[in-house]
Amino acid sequence: MRAVLIGGCLAAGSALAADPPVLQFPLDCTLGETCFIEDYVDHDPDPGKISDFACGLNTRDSHKGTDIALLRFDDIEAGVTVRAAAPGRVWRTRDGMRDDWREKPGVTAENACGNAVILDHGDGWQSVYCHLRQGSIRVADGDRVYAGAALGLVGLSGRTTHPHLHLSLYRNGALVDPFRPDGGDGCGPAGASLWADPPAYHATLLRRAGFSDHVPDHDDLRDGSARRDRIAPDAPLVVYAEAGHARPGDQITITATGPEGEIFRDTRILSDPKPSQLPAFGRKAPPGGWPEGAYLGEILLTRAGLVIAHRFAHVKVAGP
Repeated sequence: MRAVLIGGCLAAGSALAADPPVLQFPLDCTLGETCFIEDYVDHDPDPGKISDFACGLNTRDSHKGTDIALLRFDDIEAGVTVRAAAPGRVWRTRDGMRDDWREKPGVTAENACGNAVILDHGDGWQSVYCHLRQGSIRVADGDRVYAGAALGLVGLSGRTTHPHLHLSLYRNGALVDPFRPDGGDGCGPAGASLWADPPAYHATLLRRAGFSDHVPDHDDLRDGSARRDRIAPDAPLVVYAEAGHARPGDQITITATGPEGEIFRDTRILSDPKPSQLPAFGRKAPPGGWPEGAYLGEILLTRAGLVIAHRFAHVKVAGP
């Protein structure tokens, strides 16, 4: 996440505060029930390699923030409030970008953050809140805000295909991971976090979710042949994801929804999970083929009723 995604550069240090900010949870949702932490900051500087602050794989290559994802698209319409993680002054805002997971015309590296707010917390500290809902931003440049103040609502603006808040923290323009603020590019224990109440970390993960026209294996994932962005109306529809570090008793639910509603829902209990496995489920095309349009897949992993990991997948069904 770069400041240019809002426009202009990050602010120089001010005199608002001398100590690092102590962060409150920035969303009106309940972790493990209505939202979960999807991705952390990537601490591995090597291209193509990833590591979160705990030396796990809950991140993406060069990811520069903490992603807190909602479980349902419907929550966007209901409205989930994004709140200031710490007191400060509004440095920059951007609004006016539309919410849409299907088409992203006009989205570039400079505005990938979407509708957004930057807060200046003093002494060079700034927080960035991305992908807010169009027309929902409730603050203006220069406003002073308290911790927990409403900034806007979660949306689908910018470079995103599912509802989530991307939160980034900076000190004098340098990215800081609030889970490991003194860690640099390394991972593992490195002192206290900046969270007032640190969210629980789970090594269990779902990643590389997608649609395919066949049940893929790990070789297909490695060589890139598993995922399809476009599927013919007469081809099978298969939703898959890579699951890592699951525990016995974990439950995985795979669903697919198309233009005419839900196509399938499969739930299974993992009795003897492997360190890495590839849950998948699908259906053959019905007589006459699948209706053309956008399709949404979801993979949900729960443990004792709590959401541990969740991924969306997207595909377009279209003829030649």
